[in-house]
Amino acid sequence: MGLKEQLMADYKDAMKNADTLRKNTVNMVRAAIKQYEVDQRVSLDDDADIVKIIKKQVKMRTDALSDFAKAGRDDMVEAYKKEIEILEGYLPEEMSAEQIADKVREIAADLGITDGMKNMGKLMKAVMAELKDAADGSQVNKAVKDFLNGKQD
Repeated sequence: MGLKEQLMADYKDAMKNADTLRKNTVNMVRAAIKQYEVDQRVSLDDDADIVKIIKKQVKMRTDALSDFAKAGRDDMVEAYKKEIEILEGYLPEEMSAEQIADKVREIAADLGITDGMKNMGKLMKAVMAELKDAADGSQVNKAVKDFLNGKQD
């Protein structure tokens, strides 16, 4: 079962179980997918494309958390945390910082890069091409910088 079908099945289950938060969250993701399909005039059948949309939804909520906290909207903070938790259930497990650092060292060795920030773009491009959705871009960036600055383990 693809991710799109999984979302539909979970939406139906949430409706049957009267789980309003899950129903609304899943429906919001389904709407974002549909909006992307309409805007781009494509049909998303590849799970990787759907994962990107879900990650974008998670990022939007994560970014909004600090604003709600500053405004004293604890109710919204809790609701968004629960939505993020639901959405993360659809995402593949991401690599740990240690795994990312190992991969950076491996790819750097293949490319013959030892250190120097001048190689940042070349190494980042190669690492991101290989890791794609398996790792967070900011963690990859940190691992590459640490490697190039000689701060690796």
